[in-house]
Amino acid sequence: MIAARCLPRPATRASTSSMISVAALPRRTFATSRVDLASTLLFLEHKKGVFNATSLAAVTAAQKLGGDIHGLVVAGEDAAEEVANKAAKISGLTKVLYSKHKDFASLLSEPVAPLIKSLVDSNNYTHVVTGHTAVGRDIFPRAAALLDSSQVSDIIDLEGEDVFVRPIYAGNAIATVKATDKVKVFTVRGTAFDAASTEGGSATVEEVAAPGAEALTDFIEEKVSESSRPDLATAPRVVSGGRALKSADNFVKYIEPLADALGAAVGASRAAVDAGYADNALQVGQTGKIIAPELYMAIGISGAIQHLAGMKDSKTIVAINKDADAPIFQVADLGLVADLYDAVPELLEKVKA
Repeated sequence: MIAARCLPRPATRASTSSMISVAALPRRTFATSRVDLASTLLFLEHKKGVFNATSLAAVTAAQKLGGDIHGLVVAGEDAAEEVANKAAKISGLTKVLYSKHKDFASLLSEPVAPLIKSLVDSNNYTHVVTGHTAVGRDIFPRAAALLDSSQVSDIIDLEGEDVFVRPIYAGNAIATVKATDKVKVFTVRGTAFDAASTEGGSATVEEVAAPGAEALTDFIEEKVSESSRPDLATAPRVVSGGRALKSADNFVKYIEPLADALGAAVGASRAAVDAGYADNALQVGQTGKIIAPELYMAIGISGAIQHLAGMKDSKTIVAINKDADAPIFQVADLGLVADLYDAVPELLEKVKA
């Protein structure tokens, strides 16, 4: 069961919609004696031995609980031990458990969730955590159901061993929730915590047997968009385009050259993706990628709250829009009211110079 109270989001930038007004409750204080007894199982997502940055952020979040943190690595039969040895170097882990099975290679929820359940039962973990990624959102609801626990999703802070902070209403309000289940299951927003170092750790490594759950889903194939540009999820600079680009050709003509000149990743609003101007993998927002780069350029993007939920934690936001009343300007650090078809080519010339 989860008890919750909502507090207004800290006003670091002007809100683009009416703030939810709620009565502030007195902040609780937490004794530290029980925190030392916490033991955490942390699912480490990886792709061919490269750990997901959000999983590494989950390590940092788990350290706030105190106690031991055991990483869990699953992989195909040929790669599991090698990946586990890499995981042992992650700072903050005390032990790495690994399990190998052909069904683990594609990180499907059906075989992985029962493994998490069996490890919690045998080791009495108090907390189970992973990054709030597509893989985490697939595996953890099933694991939480098997553990008879209520999952707390997409947390941005911890206030105690059973109290978590998470955004709601597209980030326009912050909820503080208390989990009363015996095992606390939660996922972590990657942009809210620094990623743990992949060097300097000295965790022990132990193999665990797979429980052999029936897999009702077959992995067919994965289609990956290849690009020479930085990865959108981790790039320090991002240039995004919106509906005002009017066509896929204009997206290529105006957004991509500027991104290349800045060494930036390319992003897009949902409106641009739905209109076919950009690939779905480039979508930034509540239903796309949630990022917090050093520089975010929003070009021809009005600033709907769903888009802001995915980028408003960026360190510097630059907006170009011909509508002076566009909501994007309320969160922008630098704004230019101009037609993008005139402003972007001029900006590109100055960047190249």
